[in-house]
Amino acid sequence: MIAKDIARTASVKWEGDVAKGHGSIVTGSGKVSASYSFGTRFSGDPGTNPEELLGASHAACFTMALSGALTRAGHAPTSIETTATVHLQASGASAEISEIELVTTAVVAALSEAEFAALAADAKSTCPISKALASVPISLQAALKPS
Repeated sequence: MIAKDIARTASVKWEGDVAKGHGSIVTGSGKVSASYSFGTRFSGDPGTNPEELLGASHAACFTMALSGALTRAGHAPTSIETTATVHLQASGASAEISEIELVTTAVVAALSEAEFAALAADAKSTCPISKALASVPISLQAALKPS
């Protein structure tokens, strides 16, 4: 049984101005801790950024939703791998997430490509992160790998 209200936290500390400053991110569990800056977000400097973390969250959420859907359909997966690509469009002083691409492959016995595609599409639309990001176009490529 899933609890009705689960709260998760993450904390950020930023020091300095936006262009030269830096920040640190720590999840409530303490399992994820990372630094970020203007350069890691917009220039490819080493480190993480909010979009990369959002992509990780989305890929993880979608993958769990797909695993659940496959299991409920009687086709428990052997493995699922998902990559989320988050597109950040910068324009002058503002930026927006313009698109998220989910690409997933799974090893699942005795399942047709059509049924897998339908279950993957349902998982994409029902995972909580996809729901939270409903204002952003989310594409999905889903394929079965041979077992």
